[in-house]
Amino acid sequence: MTNDWEAIEGGVCAPVGFRAAGVTCGIKNPDSPKRDLALIVTDFPAETVGVFTQNEVKAAPVRLSQTYLRQAIPKAIIANSGNANACTGTVGMENARRMADTAAKALGIRRREVLVCSTGIIGMQMPIQRIEAKMADAAADLGNDPDANNRAAEAIMTSDTRPKSEAIRIKVAGKEIRLGAIAKGAGMINPNMATMLCFVTTDAKISKAELQAATQEAVDHSFNRITIDGDMSTNDTVLVMANGQAGNRSITKGGPGSRLFRAALKELMRRMAKKIVADGERITKLVEVVVKGAYTDADAEKVARAVANSKLVKCSWNGEDPNWGRIIHAVGYSGARLREEMVDIYFNGLCAAKHGLVTDTPLDALQKEVKEPKFRVCIDLNLGKGEYNVYTSDLSPEYVLFNREEYAAAKQKK
Repeated sequence: MTNDWEAIEGGVCAPVGFRAAGVTCGIKNPDSPKRDLALIVTDFPAETVGVFTQNEVKAAPVRLSQTYLRQAIPKAIIANSGNANACTGTVGMENARRMADTAAKALGIRRREVLVCSTGIIGMQMPIQRIEAKMADAAADLGNDPDANNRAAEAIMTSDTRPKSEAIRIKVAGKEIRLGAIAKGAGMINPNMATMLCFVTTDAKISKAELQAATQEAVDHSFNRITIDGDMSTNDTVLVMANGQAGNRSITKGGPGSRLFRAALKELMRRMAKKIVADGERITKLVEVVVKGAYTDADAEKVARAVANSKLVKCSWNGEDPNWGRIIHAVGYSGARLREEMVDIYFNGLCAAKHGLVTDTPLDALQKEVKEPKFRVCIDLNLGKGEYNVYTSDLSPEYVLFNREEYAAAKQKK
């Protein structure tokens, strides 16, 4: 294994005791053949934790799942695309409950053992009858192979252009532990999570307290470090289920296997986060913004987020222009402590600005770097040891056109 973990196939179906499904309900468009309802089931009791959007406006499924997590040990996740069930009032909450209830009946479990997630257009009532009519099909479609994982990954896609899944395995005291994930997210992507869903399964035996701590740490180093357009959704959810079927000694905080499991979960979520940004709505560049030499990590984060969210900076990347002036202007308004005459800026290791001034690096050499579909911008403040990184993208004219047309199309097909 490399770095103590190894990539494997199967996504959420890779760990022992998990099954998945993805079927077509016609939620957004009754005539569409697209899969839009996913189901993930554990055949054994699973410790489950969640991290949810920090938006004060939370969709009905978010509020319902937060409640159910406090009341029962979940055995299933039901997720739809095409409708966010957000800003839908009491009717929306009842529809979320109906989703859980219908799934529970099809699986022979209790309603509170089903977590509900939705993604799609905000402000429209869920066509719940379409989901109820296809729930038996979803239960019948459950499988534990890579194809079943792929069907579930496809079913949660909205403006994504491709499904996203990963799986890795590690060994703890001779026991193989598997972790798998599927995710979606293409627009409204911003640190503190974004229009994204991620479902992680693992057969590790782990205490709930350690699973919660490991999950929050992994989210902080992955989904909370991505941005496409600076917007935060009403539906963002990360759920992690651990059913203990690997047969390892229970992992607890600071105990055997804790460091390795945390590293593996962080790696898995980081891979998923990068896939989300790489598939952002009509983007052409995946850019890592790295800030170092700040007074504190908090200052480094301020700079990284300011640069990663700057519309001017993102437009320059779309135009393949290594315009470090736009970067340093964002550094300046970030709110971080800095000295202009100490700031260095690099594109893939080539120095564009040194001590706040232009260098003699040839422009065509810098342009070559930003023409790449993936590149790194490093900003060194030369003031301390603070560091932070964010994954972001460019901003294209096609992004604007896509988002202008998407809502109108959804209303027309309702």
